[in-house]
Amino acid sequence: MPTKFELAKNWLPRYTGMALDDFGDYVLLTNFSYYVERFAETFKCDIHGEDRPMQAATNSKGLSMVNFGIGSPNAAIIMDLLTARRPKGVLFLGKCGGLKQTTEIGHLILPIAAIRGEGTSDDYFPPEVPALPSFKLHKFVSDKIVERDLEYRTGVVYTTNRRVWEHDQDFQRRLQTVTAIAIDMETATIFIVGHRNEISRGALLLVSDVPVTPDGIKTEESDAQVTKDWADIHLQLGVEAMTHIGEQGEPIRHFQY
Repeated sequence: MPTKFELAKNWLPRYTGMALDDFGDYVLLTNFSYYVERFAETFKCDIHGEDRPMQAATNSKGLSMVNFGIGSPNAAIIMDLLTARRPKGVLFLGKCGGLKQTTEIGHLILPIAAIRGEGTSDDYFPPEVPALPSFKLHKFVSDKIVERDLEYRTGVVYTTNRRVWEHDQDFQRRLQTVTAIAIDMETATIFIVGHRNEISRGALLLVSDVPVTPDGIKTEESDAQVTKDWADIHLQLGVEAMTHIGEQGEPIRHFQY
């Protein structure tokens, strides 16, 4: 039976169409093809895997970006497969639904933790293990946001495996009870699987809808508008943070697993 590392070495190129040696030391993750397309357009680099489940690109500075798809199972897959490359840092650029009056469309959220409501992470650690980002990576991302005179929110994100829940009043009451600031489908999984695989990880989320209000639920048209207005700055912040952390930041892994 091949080891996990041997499988990851074979499957990462298989899923992304990009050779292992082409992956950089730092990785941006996304759910959206637009982000990878803009990344490749900005840095004049090729997109690999357009006929594969995931698409990937690496710029001349050694920063890679992967569109891994939607949902916690896909998030776990890419965080497992990245063990083949052992990146020094991974930052997820995702969208989320705001659950507070203080979280409006276009706001940035740098989560301090994620609630493990998605189930996938239970295959990696017992439920009492918290889903946390790597502090030093998030501190560096925070510094870059502030340098641009932009605001961001912090708080706990609820990660769910349910895509259609807005009609469920019991679930909405549960979200109010846990006082989460936002909801998404991947953050807790990325944090937990990154912890399991000893990968420094973080998430910078963009509020794309406010699903607990009657007219705040995301539609194709509203999401397109969010992408038009906010996606480029979201991507730029991720690129800047993960490019400069290798040049200017202190080592992220400040303790031994």
